[in-house]
Amino acid sequence: MVTVVRDVQVGQVLTEQDLGKASVALDPAVKAVRADKLATVVGKRAAVELRPGSLLSPSQVTKDSLVRPGEQLVPIGLKPEQVPATALVPGQRVRLVRVPAQGEELGKDPATTPPIAGRVVKASKAAPGTGTVVVDVATSAADGPTVAAWVATGTFRLILDAQDGS
Repeated sequence: MVTVVRDVQVGQVLTEQDLGKASVALDPAVKAVRADKLATVVGKRAAVELRPGSLLSPSQVTKDSLVRPGEQLVPIGLKPEQVPATALVPGQRVRLVRVPAQGEELGKDPATTPPIAGRVVKASKAAPGTGTVVVDVATSAADGPTVAAWVATGTFRLILDAQDGS
């Protein structure tokens, strides 16, 4: 079976140095990349964070870039009180909602500033001391600059979409 021998970040291209081989007997229900298929995963990207000592599953790698054509990646710093208790994971659908700055009124009709759809590409661990979590969110290229402006002014909230996307 193919094993992970060093930390691999989400989106990083896998090299032979990241992977190893182990001889283990597995239940057929466990989906792991067989050692003779190691060459098929080299050059693909990690779809999730990979840790040393774990077996590599086919679902943990992708041939696709994590930021798709027509998308932009916006880094968003979240304070501890803004981070959902539910862990943010790659692929998770989110919405970015514009909120008023202190002393500002957005207007009575929430449709005047519609939410912007996004997808989590990566979420960091909480930074020591501050608790800040940085979340890389992919949005449409048209919405990227708007989201970046909201982040710069702190006038947004990140909301998790339901698992089925509704």
